[in-house]
Amino acid sequence: MYKWRNQVIQNKLYILAIAFSILALAACAPATAVNSPSGNTVTTVPTSVSPTNSIATPLIPETGSTSTAEPATDSSLACGGGATSANVTPSLTEGPYYKSGSPGQANLFQEGMPGTKIVITGYVYDTNCQPVVNAWLDFWQADANGNYDNSGYTLRGHQYTDANGRFQLTTVVPGLYPGRTEHIHVKVQAPNGQTITSQLFFPGVTQNNEDGIYNAGLLLSLTETADGLQGQYNFFVPGS
Repeated sequence: MYKWRNQVIQNKLYILAIAFSILALAACAPATAVNSPSGNTVTTVPTSVSPTNSIATPLIPETGSTSTAEPATDSSLACGGGATSANVTPSLTEGPYYKSGSPGQANLFQEGMPGTKIVITGYVYDTNCQPVVNAWLDFWQADANGNYDNSGYTLRGHQYTDANGRFQLTTVVPGLYPGRTEHIHVKVQAPNGQTITSQLFFPGVTQNNEDGIYNAGLLLSLTETADGLQGQYNFFVPGS
């Protein structure tokens, strides 16, 4: 009788050992693919196996592309898509470094000048989305090191729009200085009209959100070129 009981116990232990072996094999089994009723392949993973933690890989812009950290809020494109009216370009403080009497020049860049060369193009419109011919634009800015020429007229100059209301400015990307992000000052005026004093800003600059004067509606649209940067912005001024 004792012999029979021992045999029963051994059989039970043997069955339990087989059961544990089956469970261990199931836990180690790789994911398998099965066909769902819809015909799509569905991957199943044993629930007893913890998935591997994944780490997101940062997206890297393709060569030649421009990465912008801020959402598009370009009010300079207000007259696109058939619109017939727009708001006047936002005004900002003139600042302490404006000098009247700047030379008439659209090219502020000088050979050997430090910094990244940029060509900014655009149009001057009135609030009815009509191009303003012979509009006056006066630009001034800091150099790549954040310094203004207050004794002369380096990186200062005015120009007038052509018969299509277009302007073009060749300059360098201005540097930072305490309390300010990268910016270019500008005054814009239609013939016999009100002068708008404002500033242009650069997308993706960390200091933008730390600058109390910064306005996202005054961001340049930028693209990279073989010769530097290409910027674009359209101004809207009150009519004469």
